[in-house]
Amino acid sequence: MQLYSIFDNDIFLEMAISTLEKRGIKRESIYAVPLDNRVEARRLFDSLDTSDGTSLIDIGTALATAFAVVGTSIGFKMAWGPIVWGLLFAFLGFIIGVVIRLFTENVFKKRKRMLKGKHPEVILIIDCKEEWMELVEKILWEHLALGVAKVK
Repeated sequence: MQLYSIFDNDIFLEMAISTLEKRGIKRESIYAVPLDNRVEARRLFDSLDTSDGTSLIDIGTALATAFAVVGTSIGFKMAWGPIVWGLLFAFLGFIIGVVIRLFTENVFKKRKRMLKGKHPEVILIIDCKEEWMELVEKILWEHLALGVAKVK
C-alpha cells in the first residue's frame, strides 16, 4: 500500500517524517520529492483556454459608467450634444480604469508576490502495510498535510 501526501516545505513535514519513523515506518519506505517553483512569470492576459480569475476591465467598466453619466450631463450644455460627450467620457473612463488595473497588477501585486516568497511544496510517498494505513494517514493529517491519497 502507498500513501501520497502533499506538504508545504516547512517544519511540519520534518515532524511528520520523524513521527512516522518513531512509529515504526522504515526510512527506506518514506520518499520525499520537492516540487520546483514556477520560473516564468504569469501571463497578464488570459488566453481562450486558460484564465487566472483576474479581470482587467472591472475597474474600467465602473469608471466608464460613472464618466458616461457625467459626460452626458455636461453634454447638454456642450456643442456636440449629450450622446457624443457621454460616449467620449465613457471611453475615457474605461481607458483610465484599465490603466489603473494594469498598474496595480504589474507594480503592487508583483511586489507582493515577490515579498511573500511562496515556498515549494513537497510530495511525500510512504510505503506501508495495509493495517498501518489509518495510523499513517492520521499522522499526516495531524502534521498539516495539504492532501492525502491512498493507493492499494
